Amino acid sequence: MAPYVRPITTITSNSAKNNYHDAEQLTFYPAFCFKASPTHFAWVKLATSDIHRLRKRVEFADQGLFFYQNHPIRFANLIGIIIARTDVPRRTILTLDDSSGATIEVVVLKADEPSTSKSTAGIRGRTTNSNTTGEDDTLEEKGIRKEAHVTSTTHSPIDITPLRPGTLFQIKGTLSVFRSTMQVNLERFFPVPDTAAEMRFVEARCRFYLEVLSTPWFVSEGDIETLRLEADEEGEKIEEEQARARRRARRRVEREEKERLKIERAWDREEASREKDARRAREAGGELLRELEAKRKRGRDRMGS
Repeated sequence: MAPYVRPITTITSNSAKNNYHDAEQLTFYPAFCFKASPTHFAWVKLATSDIHRLRKRVEFADQGLFFYQNHPIRFANLIGIIIARTDVPRRTILTLDDSSGATIEVVVLKADEPSTSKSTAGIRGRTTNSNTTGEDDTLEEKGIRKEAHVTSTTHSPIDITPLRPGTLFQIKGTLSVFRSTMQVNLERFFPVPDTAAEMRFVEARCRFYLEVLSTPWFVSEGDIETLRLEADEEGEKIEEEQARARRRARRRVEREEKERLKIERAWDREEASREKDARRAREAGGELLRELEAKRKRGRDRMGS
């Protein structure tokens, strides 16, 4: 991939850097406003250097949410060359370079397996760079089993065999931090057919930066109030649905309890009926035995006389 210059997304002046990192001058809106954001629920086209500029906010620390200025971002959309691939326990780490002045680690989770073969264990810790692309081919020729991988969010199977050093790919993933370093957790990837497709992506990324990311996100007071009302209505709907679910569950429990009591009463009636029949049978049997005993006694008396 030929290197390219990105003057739009590369902040070089001290004033620009200060403006970007001066969070006190930015307005961070509550979460119910995020549905109006052009970045919150979108695959945001970013350069790797831009990803390293993302920051977290304490009030959204548990939501996997990062901010570029005050733009909330959860999903990243990148393009670049895989320059390294490292296998470690439970993860495969790809290093992506998009010629923006920084690289990014793309993390792929390995699928859980009940046991790990010795041959697979021997692969772990192996790092492949752009000068050793033949190692994977050698491993295939030796018949060493490749490890299965899954996406980070849905844990759906994903085959990352094509993601080898020296290949150009479009990467989509969620964002995370490991040891104070930004990472991308792989969700999807697509091959880039040629340089023209790459340049179209870069152009769209620069346009999005110019039109959206380069200026702080602004929501008017009227829009905030509208969004708050919508959030309240949605909250009320959720509460109503939860209340309906609780009522349905309570009615189901009541029906089951009624059925249980009905079955118990029917069982008690049957038990009483069986006990009554058994008592009658015992009485009839006793009466029959007494009659038989009386007949035998009369027979003995006649024989004796």
